[in-house]
Amino acid sequence: MVVIAVCSTTQLHADEYNFDVYLNDKKVGTHQFEVSSAADARMVQSTANFNVKILFFSAYSYQHTNTEQWDDNCLRTFDAKTNLNGRPVEVSGATGKSGFVVEKSDSTELLPDCVMSFAYWNPVFLQQERLLNPQTGDFLNVDVELMGVEMFEVRGEMVQAQRYKVTAKDIDLMVWYSDENKWLGLESVAKPGKVIRYELS
Repeated sequence: MVVIAVCSTTQLHADEYNFDVYLNDKKVGTHQFEVSSAADARMVQSTANFNVKILFFSAYSYQHTNTEQWDDNCLRTFDAKTNLNGRPVEVSGATGKSGFVVEKSDSTELLPDCVMSFAYWNPVFLQQERLLNPQTGDFLNVDVELMGVEMFEVRGEMVQAQRYKVTAKDIDLMVWYSDENKWLGLESVAKPGKVIRYELS
């Protein structure tokens, strides 16, 4: 796995990541992340809204919200709500006496006490061998590969960035970080010939 050194946050502050979301070259929605930190505790709120239209009809709709509480690099609680083409799904989790308990609509799963989700805003997630998908509640084996340093466009300017490939069950994506370990962008293969791309707005 890839090892990255990141300093712990020691002052109260909030980081915002506001992305325009594209399906190939067509904008289909937005995804916002707000990370509020105090010492080693973090509160993360994410909101996504996608809508793909063919002519005047919605062919694909996706709404997702997730609230996470972190203690250092350990997820302590999360509450995720997703609506995919009118089908609602709710998944939540919290640290219990024996570990991290994930509650799905039809099952409960006990995970290790310290787990991480796909926390793109925190590049420490790239060190993990398993990650929690809050949308589904699945605890997935992951593989991370550093693809190298390249120039990457951010808000119309080219900056130097490190690109990583992250793969897991049903997940195939690239994620970019600045030299200061700031999250810059993401691309995910939706299906052959279709790529979802996140661009900072």
